[in-house]
Amino acid sequence: MKVNVKYFASIRESVGTGSEQLDTAAATLGALRDELIARSDAHAQSLARGRSVRVALNQVMSEESAMLSEGCEVAFFPPVTGG
Repeated sequence: MKVNVKYFASIRESVGTGSEQLDTAAATLGALRDELIARSDAHAQSLARGRSVRVALNQVMSEESAMLSEGCEVAFFPPVTGG
């Protein structure tokens, strides 16, 4: 299925793009994250399991167990702090 992936802040800087459309076999957000981690060193470093990464599905903060659907939007971003 095709999904639209967006990257924000330091994740965008690391992977070198703000968004991309991907063909994926992943059924859940967590499985998609694992696919992306395996994709390149930059993805592995920015989305690694030990890192704090937030994820939204169709602009709603979601758990990694959330199911993907054709054409959905997935956004990855680091936690945001104020100052």
